[in-house]
Amino acid sequence: MKNTILFLCLTLWATPISAQVMLKNGTLHTVSGEVIPKGNVLIGKDGLIEAVDTVVIPPAGYEIIDCEGKIITPGLIETGTSLGAVEIWAVDGTKDAKFDSDLIRAAFRISDGINPNSTVIPVVRNGGVTSAVTNPYGGLVAGQSAWIDLMGTHAFLTQINPSVALVASFGEDAAKAAGGTRGATALTFRELFDDVRFFQKNQRSFDENRSRTLSASRLDLIALQDAISKKTPFVFNVDRASDITAVLALSKEFGIHPIISGGAEAWMVAEALAKDKITVIVQPLQNLPFSFESLGSRADNAALLEAAGVPVIISTFDTHRGGALRQYAGNAVRAGMTHEGALKAITLEAAQAFGMQKTYGSLEKGKIANIVVWSGDPFEPLTQVEHVFIQGKEASLETRQTRLFEKYRTLQRRGEPAEKTADKPVETPKD
Repeated sequence: MKNTILFLCLTLWATPISAQVMLKNGTLHTVSGEVIPKGNVLIGKDGLIEAVDTVVIPPAGYEIIDCEGKIITPGLIETGTSLGAVEIWAVDGTKDAKFDSDLIRAAFRISDGINPNSTVIPVVRNGGVTSAVTNPYGGLVAGQSAWIDLMGTHAFLTQINPSVALVASFGEDAAKAAGGTRGATALTFRELFDDVRFFQKNQRSFDENRSRTLSASRLDLIALQDAISKKTPFVFNVDRASDITAVLALSKEFGIHPIISGGAEAWMVAEALAKDKITVIVQPLQNLPFSFESLGSRADNAALLEAAGVPVIISTFDTHRGGALRQYAGNAVRAGMTHEGALKAITLEAAQAFGMQKTYGSLEKGKIANIVVWSGDPFEPLTQVEHVFIQGKEASLETRQTRLFEKYRTLQRRGEPAEKTADKPVETPKD
């Protein structure tokens, strides 16, 4: 998975030239620094942030948007979705996030099936989400996740990194797939990672059919090499505390950089996670058990992890409701997480976990201008998204739902309404 930013130069700079814009007098939540009251943000033609300051004098030609009384944040990042690869869960022909074959599908790239014109993308974008890590699912190793910007107009304006992480499972579902037990899951992973090491040293012999049989295909082994060398994060879907511990041990044994996704019982092993700075992706509304591996679910999971020093990312774990990400973060605050920590959990923390922090996740000079202007606190349900900028270009807030609303808000009458008559008592039928 070398050159994982292959599409960056081909796609980011293919974006239509942005207008030069100044967001003026807003309260700037930079995430990487202090909150700046009465701050200004300058967006350049190249789609990058030119300045973030209290005093900015733009050259001539800039469009000025007065944001007095508004809050300005980086665009939100949803990391637990299959956005763009699933349109309707009940229709198989619209699902491109799962590759039904072997247990190991590391070479499968979800980016190859992403539909940038998906009607789901504008709906999610209207919640202030400007980027997403869209994920495959199924098997033990499901494949490679993609980082996308939610322009939703053309493929070359959407895919930024087609291979930002590998996705795997470790728990009840993985045990069923591997042969029935968690021990079988660990055995399968251990054999797989050992084979990757062997392949790295003996690739020529393997290609010439002069080596032993390995547990994965050639392309899968190639895809897994960067994970073994910690160049690519390995996202493990895992909930039970003992399973998380097993993943940490396996990762140390083979030099893998794990990200825990789900983590219903992660708070139980917070000390171990904090010690190794292991990022955990959680869903704050998950406060009741949904299986035997999540008996320890609790609403303050994110708050406890934050207090222990664990890097936390918040996700809806939903494709169609990804636009509710800010509300999920608000619920994490309700359960004890800090406001600053919750905002970071849906912006900069997500960018850092997937190696995109140099260009995403905060309001800083030189970063990509993915920016949202809010009418108030983003975590308040009544707050509205007023402006969304993606790669410096203002995105439309129109969706299929808003178009339908406008279409049927007023209907032309086909005729005059029936004349109103006096109500008559209903007669009871006689036997």
